[in-house]
Amino acid sequence: MPLRKWIDSANNAIEGILYAAKTQRHLRYHFYSAVAILVLSYILGVGRTDFLIISIAVILVLLSEMINTAIEYVVDMISQEHSEKARVAKDVAAGAVLITAFGAAVLGYIILFPYFSRAFEQGIYIAKHSKEEITLIAVILVLIIVVVLKAYSGKGHPLRGGMPSGHSAIAFSAWVAVTYITESFIASLLSFLLSVLIAQSRIAVKAHTPLEVIAGAVLGSGLTLLLFIIFY
Repeated sequence: MPLRKWIDSANNAIEGILYAAKTQRHLRYHFYSAVAILVLSYILGVGRTDFLIISIAVILVLLSEMINTAIEYVVDMISQEHSEKARVAKDVAAGAVLITAFGAAVLGYIILFPYFSRAFEQGIYIAKHSKEEITLIAVILVLIIVVVLKAYSGKGHPLRGGMPSGHSAIAFSAWVAVTYITESFIASLLSFLLSVLIAQSRIAVKAHTPLEVIAGAVLGSGLTLLLFIIFY
C-alpha cells in the first residue's frame, strides 16, 4: 500500500507538470530554454560548479512559473468576479517569475560570457565529456522531451498512456548508456532484454499502444546515442 500511494502521488505530481506544460505557453518556452542552455553548456565545456549553478537557476525558473500557475488557478477559484486583491495577487506572482527569470539570465551571462569569449578567440569546438556526464544529460533531456511531447499529445495519464512511453524512453536510453559505459556485449545484451521487457510490460498492462512504446524506445535510444556520438 505505501508503494501504491507513492506511485499515485508521483503520478499526480507529474500530471500537474504535464497540465502546466500543456496550458502555459511560457512554461513550454522555459522548457525549450532549459534544453538549449544545458546542451550549450555541454558544448562549451562549462565547469562542474558553473554547470551546477546554471542548473539550479533553470530549476528555479521552472519552479516559479509552476507556482505562479497554481496561484492563478487558486485566485480564479476563490474570486470568480473581478477583484482588485485578486489582480494584485496575480501580479505579485507574475513579478516573482520575472525576478527569477531575470536573475537566471544575469547568472547565465556572467557564467557563460568567458566561455563564449574563449570560443570567439580560439574557435568553436565541441567539448568532450565523461560517459557518466553524458548519461546524466541524456536522462534529463529525455525526461524534458517526454513531458513536452505528452503535453502536446494531450492524452493519457503521465505514468499510464500517452505519446510517447516515458518508461520505454528511459529504459532504452539506459541501454545505450550501459553499452557505452561497460563496453561489454553481455551487459549490453542483458540491458537491451530488460528494456524490451519493460516496454512489453507497458503494452501488457494496456498502459500504452505498441506505437507509443516504439516511439519512446526510438526517442530514448536515438537521443542518447546522438549525445554520445557528439560529446564522447
